[in-house]
Amino acid sequence: MNKIREMVKSGQKAIGTFYDLGGQTAAEALGVAGLDYIIIDTEHGSFDLDQAKIAICAAERRGTSPFVRVKDGTRPSILKMLDAGAKGIIIPCVKTIDEVKKIVEYGKYFPVGNRGFAGTASGEFGFSEHAKTMDGYFEYMNSSTLLIPQCETKECLEDLENIAAVEGVDGIFVGPYDLSIALGIPGQMTNPIMVDAMKHIVKVCKDKGKLAFIYSGNAEDSKMKFGWGYDAVAVSMDVVFVITVYKELIKNIRG
Repeated sequence: MNKIREMVKSGQKAIGTFYDLGGQTAAEALGVAGLDYIIIDTEHGSFDLDQAKIAICAAERRGTSPFVRVKDGTRPSILKMLDAGAKGIIIPCVKTIDEVKKIVEYGKYFPVGNRGFAGTASGEFGFSEHAKTMDGYFEYMNSSTLLIPQCETKECLEDLENIAAVEGVDGIFVGPYDLSIALGIPGQMTNPIMVDAMKHIVKVCKDKGKLAFIYSGNAEDSKMKFGWGYDAVAVSMDVVFVITVYKELIKNIRG
């Protein structure tokens, strides 16, 4: 089953990061470090399908759940990454419940959605235990593959109760920076309007029985958001950590 869902069910908090460095080694290293999941960013990142699949396989090899933030909510964007083996799909810039229903249609199998069927990597090309029957495969994939619309628009925030209630939506991911822009307070993370919005989102997720994900920039902020009730935090991005550590190293060496 999906590692992140199982962690949350057992009362644990999931820690991830955005993967932007690219390559198999970087994805493996994030797993060796002990991250619960990585988000392969094809929205702002430069990855194509083949590059994303390399990262998906490398992360799984090291016990880390590979999620993909797709570039948009179209059928090809969602279908290709799920077929490549992504354990979760984050869909950016969601605004309406109709968009969310389409996301479910593209990303969940019958009877929840209408995802196209083929013997792909997500079912070990038809050889996995759960792929031996079509009904069994559909049930397994629908429960273990997470569809996570991203709340980063005013429209999504205002209709979140209905969006989160859609069958097939497994959770909500908060993009706080774009959301702050949408609310007219760019980057003001401590503004009461922004704080209320982030707390409202996690409450709606809890009320609807859905997972609550959010981006965070650092450890202290992550702990605060876990304290608000978020189930999973994506802390910064791999390239930022690399730059930060080496800058500090150089500073220390040079005195």
